Amino acid sequence: MTQDELKALVGQAALNYVVPGEIVGVGTGSTVNKFIDALATMKDQIKGAVSSSEASTVRLKALGIPVFDSNEVESLSVYIDGADEIDHQGHMVKGGGAALTREKIVAAQSKQFVCIADESKLVDALGAFPLPVEVIPMATARVMRQFVAMGGTAAVRLKDGQPLVTDNGQHIVDVKGLTITDPVAFETEVSQWPGVVTVGVFALQKAQVCLLGTAQGVKTLAF
Repeated sequence: MTQDELKALVGQAALNYVVPGEIVGVGTGSTVNKFIDALATMKDQIKGAVSSSEASTVRLKALGIPVFDSNEVESLSVYIDGADEIDHQGHMVKGGGAALTREKIVAAQSKQFVCIADESKLVDALGAFPLPVEVIPMATARVMRQFVAMGGTAAVRLKDGQPLVTDNGQHIVDVKGLTITDPVAFETEVSQWPGVVTVGVFALQKAQVCLLGTAQGVKTLAF
């Protein structure tokens, strides 16, 4: 199967974790788009969704799925999102789609995080995928120097030749060359750096389940 077909497969499988009559947390990205399309087939069975990005909100509304502000919802039974990398403990690197801050917010108010991904995303250690970090623009250069001191190579993410601006009005720094052996400690440390809005390591809000698309079908990993 193609990567696109694998994404559709896990997007469909994630429907099994949607609780009828409730509001579902919905992530961002190409794999999640497949889930949103699948979710539309049961939209009459759910109250709606809390979305982690403007892009997902547009797609959900276009398919007739009501979208709630996260402040209107006390807790969610499940949050379904993709990952740029996931290790064998359920820790992830996320933010390739620049929605990491809102993704982490929705994950934090959800009782269960279900990651949907194709098998290329499963890794032994996080860090091969450039680590996204959302930063306040005035802190960009100093945060980049701190990553260089760690042994990484940092660059501001660009769009049309200018720094990409997130849904929150901030910039993204992508960091290469790191091997993250202790994701919880790493996330805890970098989150304290002045100017860092969100680091793209999801260890404190890790996945409890990963639906992995493989050539043999969907493989369910539980953490």
